[in-house]
Amino acid sequence: MHRSATQSAAGQGTDTGGQGSPPPGLDRVDRMSITDQELGLLRQLVLRESGIFLAPVKRELLVARLGRRVRELGLRSFGAYYRRVRQDPAELAEMLDRITTNETHFFREPSQFEFLASRAFPAWEEEAERGRRPRRLKAWSAGCSTGEEPYSLAMCALTHLPGWSVDVLATDLSHRALDRARRALWPIDRAEQIPAPYRERFMLRGVRSRDGLMKAGPELRAVVRFGRLNLSRELPAEGGLFDLILCRNVLIYFHPTSRARTLRALVERLAPGGYLLLGHSESPGDLMDLVQRVVPTVYTRRGPGSALR
Repeated sequence: MHRSATQSAAGQGTDTGGQGSPPPGLDRVDRMSITDQELGLLRQLVLRESGIFLAPVKRELLVARLGRRVRELGLRSFGAYYRRVRQDPAELAEMLDRITTNETHFFREPSQFEFLASRAFPAWEEEAERGRRPRRLKAWSAGCSTGEEPYSLAMCALTHLPGWSVDVLATDLSHRALDRARRALWPIDRAEQIPAPYRERFMLRGVRSRDGLMKAGPELRAVVRFGRLNLSRELPAEGGLFDLILCRNVLIYFHPTSRARTLRALVERLAPGGYLLLGHSESPGDLMDLVQRVVPTVYTRRGPGSALR
């Protein structure tokens, strides 16, 4: 890799899966019908294990995402697949990998990064100068997908909080997404999503065998760490509160009950004076007694230590 991913180029590969020929008679399983009973059982299992709510109208999506896996395992029905998943924790994790949506990009929701750079970080720097807070930022990207979000946050923090200790925890349910995030390697055309000053400082451009790719540089990778976490069931095992929690375009997939419970848990891990950043289609709902909106999609805890001025 060479420093500065400043040029765009084609070269995004396609993963063909390398599955080989399906067993006889199962080559059309991707389009096979699923019974109402099978659909109901799989929907309930996904909800129970991940908090993700698949409405009945998601029948075709479920068949499309799981059909190939049914074929790979040599099974002849989704009912047989359901029984397999119930008995095999590794297959359960594989199923959840295939069900989850991992759409993301660098500096998504740019107004939030502008808020951090122009308001939140300068205010925290001023507090640090007055001895009111340590020069330390602890952040959590919940539902980090393939890593673009936590790396974007880290670029912003390292730039606007020079000399601070920056620690970004990034978690996701999907093993496959986390593997890609840890590699920190993307097609070079993704560089266009990153503002030039950040791109030139933090990203490396591939050469020779990695031509057409870019990679997060060592300064960036040093402050972002990844771990698998089922957000609907658990919180980070480490103690302490977070100055920033980003949970964007994750809760829209949750059942309302799971969504409210998870949001409450997120707010409880938010430090006084910290910020919770949600997606544009999300809101705290009935939890406005616990948080207050600062700007659209950005919230702080109510009570002593509120970030509001």
